[in-house]
Amino acid sequence: MQEETTTLANKVCELILKDIVTGAIGQGQKLNEPELARIHGISRGPLREAMGRLEAMRLITRVPNVGARVVQLSYDVLLEIYQIRESLEGLAARLAAETMTGEEKLSLRALLTSHHKHLLDTQGQSYFQQEGDVDFHYRIIHGSKNQRLIDMLAGDLYQLVRMYRYQFSWSSNRPQQALKEHDQICSAIEESDGELAEWLMKRHINNARNNILASMNHQKHPNLEKYHE
Repeated sequence: MQEETTTLANKVCELILKDIVTGAIGQGQKLNEPELARIHGISRGPLREAMGRLEAMRLITRVPNVGARVVQLSYDVLLEIYQIRESLEGLAARLAAETMTGEEKLSLRALLTSHHKHLLDTQGQSYFQQEGDVDFHYRIIHGSKNQRLIDMLAGDLYQLVRMYRYQFSWSSNRPQQALKEHDQICSAIEESDGELAEWLMKRHINNARNNILASMNHQKHPNLEKYHE
């Protein structure tokens, strides 16, 4: 019975997670738990377990006697997260360059080749990576072979970072530029140049942060561009 409850919780957690990350369930939106249970055809037990996992991922907040609500993404949280990412993912790239096997490096390059194809298929307009092993950053984090680093970057922060990336990573040239930066990082890792890989990753994340900040500002002030023509 417990195993069945856990399986249901896993499934529902993944479905709600996808809706939150992509914005189908909006930032700050209150979650109606009885309605979610009805939509997904489950009892309150598995739903509560799923909600607990989403809370642990920092995607929702729950207040006793008030209920659950999706987090509201903000400049301050973005800056804090990307400061952490810049430092720790830079370290992960350095370690990956030093510890990944030749086979793992070939696999990383093959992943980027598939990303190039995706970018071509979408006429250069889309470069949102799926989670897990098909995510370039996720692959490098695990390539560091530092378990505490993996726990921090591929655990607590991971889905919140994906939410920022999905909902705010826009610009006419950012998909192509991001893939170019990934290629440069991959080349440094292939050459076992940890120092260069670290520097390139830090620059890449700083660029991504600046792009998201610009996007957030644009969504807050959609007519801002008129005053800069």
